[in-house]
Amino acid sequence: MKPRFALRSSMPWWRGPALIAAAAFVSFLLSAIVVRWAGGAPISAFHYMFISPLQTRFGITESILSATPLIFTGAAVAIAFRAGYWNIGAEGQLLAGTIGATWVGIHAEPLPSIVGVPLILLAGMLFGALWALVPALLRTRLGIDEVVTTLLLNPVALLIISGLLNGPWRNSETGFPDSDVIAKSTQLPIIWPGTRVHLGLALGVIIIVLCWWYVGKMAGGLKLRAVGMAPGAARIAGLPVERTLLVAALVSGGIAGLGGSSEVAGVAHQLTTGISSGFGYTGVIVATLAALSFIGSLCVALLFGLITVGSFSASRALEIPSTIGEFVQSVLLLTVIAALVIQKYRVVWTRGKK
Repeated sequence: MKPRFALRSSMPWWRGPALIAAAAFVSFLLSAIVVRWAGGAPISAFHYMFISPLQTRFGITESILSATPLIFTGAAVAIAFRAGYWNIGAEGQLLAGTIGATWVGIHAEPLPSIVGVPLILLAGMLFGALWALVPALLRTRLGIDEVVTTLLLNPVALLIISGLLNGPWRNSETGFPDSDVIAKSTQLPIIWPGTRVHLGLALGVIIIVLCWWYVGKMAGGLKLRAVGMAPGAARIAGLPVERTLLVAALVSGGIAGLGGSSEVAGVAHQLTTGISSGFGYTGVIVATLAALSFIGSLCVALLFGLITVGSFSASRALEIPSTIGEFVQSVLLLTVIAALVIQKYRVVWTRGKK
């Protein structure tokens, strides 16, 4: 008789939340070890990271501002993944959206705000969707894996931005490699007076609600989920699998592009090479941690915004690297995925014959 491991797919209902809590605890434990290794006090670091931003108006609003682009990219990734289209290109689609928004913004001076604001947002959506079109066609027409094509297009978008900013879009006043400031008529209005929180936040929440309503309540959303869960069975049932994947890819790219136009029109008011600090890549983590739930993506995005602001506070106060926030996010993703696997397959100890 030789002992061996086996997997069982049943589990009591209460063990799921317990495993997620255990995953969070392991994440904090591993993060505490790294903080201590970097010369900081773990308890103080976590206080600065999770508590201090919530104690001031500035901390709260900056956390919300940091979460805003993640709301868009999280929703973009979630709706694509729900359809079984593995879009890893939200970063490039967001950057394409910033290009479209900037192009409108620097040429829209004569327009009134009632025209300029919708126009710059639509431009971001259109450019994001167009950037997602080629990988989507390669997947649906030729069967080429979209993970590779969407991922490889991300640095291409950044190279295009760099070329534009070092060429025709170089700042006409300073000569620096950033664009001119966009027209005031295309800048998003502030919705929280005295802060930097802009209309993009409201748009992001609306996108989340619309995606949740469509995917969960509408017949088209049911078809999208069916294609994502079992494309072969969906094809046999007569569902337009390729068309569904194409539409999901374009909608995903459009949402990510809208996030890019939100950053240009709401925060930076010009295009720079650092306009995105990996918002698209983080959006994949946001959607994954939320288990592709749209409301969950909103909550995770807000949590990540809190961690981002708090990690800079911890870095200044404790003299530890500000990248500790990114480490916490990454470890949290890995431990939660491990917990979800354990939740789905219960590991048991069995004995079998030789």
